Amino acid sequence: MKDFLPYRNLYVGSIEILKAVFLENKYTDKEIEKCFKRNKQWGSRDRGFVAELIYECVRWKRLINYASGNSLEQKNYWKFIATWMIINDAEIPDLDEFKSLKINREKVKKNFRDAHRDPAIEQSVSEELKALGLQQLPERFWKEIQVMNQPAPAILRTNTLVNSRSELIKKLKKENVEVKPLQKFPEALVLAEKENIFLTQAFKDGSFEMQDVSSQQVAHFCEVKPGMRVADACAGAGGKSLHLSALMENKGQIISMDIYEWKLKELKRRAKRNHSHNVQIKFIESSKTIKRFHQSFDRVLIDAPCTGIGILGRNPDAKYKIDFSFFDRVLREQKEILRNYAEMVKKEGLLIYATCSIFPAENRQQVQAFLEENQNFEFVEDRMLWPSETGYDGFYMAKMRRLKV
Repeated sequence: MKDFLPYRNLYVGSIEILKAVFLENKYTDKEIEKCFKRNKQWGSRDRGFVAELIYECVRWKRLINYASGNSLEQKNYWKFIATWMIINDAEIPDLDEFKSLKINREKVKKNFRDAHRDPAIEQSVSEELKALGLQQLPERFWKEIQVMNQPAPAILRTNTLVNSRSELIKKLKKENVEVKPLQKFPEALVLAEKENIFLTQAFKDGSFEMQDVSSQQVAHFCEVKPGMRVADACAGAGGKSLHLSALMENKGQIISMDIYEWKLKELKRRAKRNHSHNVQIKFIESSKTIKRFHQSFDRVLIDAPCTGIGILGRNPDAKYKIDFSFFDRVLREQKEILRNYAEMVKKEGLLIYATCSIFPAENRQQVQAFLEENQNFEFVEDRMLWPSETGYDGFYMAKMRRLKV
């Protein structure tokens, strides 16, 4: 960060968010959203400053705490934020709460320099995530973490049901939003500067969605065609369902399923805005819901629940939520979902398994275990997207075909 605004109320609001995230294990994006609703008088500059400050403080929580001399254990959030300012060589605002701290800048700087001795402190990950990461990726864990500790770029996906990419660029230009096309990805655009694009008329008209490049590749990987019957089995709020709908030109049928009804309600709202008429939502009430769709889909996409280790650039709070207990629970859930949901694939249909994880146990090892237990499926191909190689989110996707027999 460069400029730290001098307004006390912004720091009071920021500290409320940090306490919720650090002490109550709440999600950063949700707490920022709540804070903005409580402070409707804040302008766009204020909101942008608070959002950036919070994400940086969450991303570098352990490093800042170490440099500050354990301010979080002292429950001194003003000191925590002031330490981040010192690390950034910024002037601390002339506020009473900051002035009363009497921080030794040189001591903070020394602690910051000393942090490089321990990569877990330097890269701000928990000891448990460090152990898990080195177990899963002994050769490349720190390389991937280093890349994912950078803020993720803001990527748009053109909704081709509404406009082409070139048409979208013109629409956004009229609204003073500058974007650049990403040549290797047919629908992708990157925002030149961070701004609230959800207020644009183009967004309200369904002309685009926010979706990382890696996530955009999953729908293409499914090889869908107009007229097919497709299941998005762990649809959530439906980013991939909407992309599949566009690739299918609104022809055929997409059944978007999830065990969380509130996510499907959000998907229904988004589908209406996106003009995605071939998307139907289906709440999974029990295993009977899946059994009713036995061998009835040309494609079944399982965007499986995972640790989310591949999207730390967007969700830095996940660094402190991932531990061995959570990891083991996720592996069991993935295995069960694969086994049960695969039954929905037609003979000669494709099963696509995807995660936003870079851990082999969640990815290729899950696929290999499934294929060993299910001889009626064959491996087609898989793809691992490493943040260190792409600069985007970490993703895995695998394709399997159900045999005729």
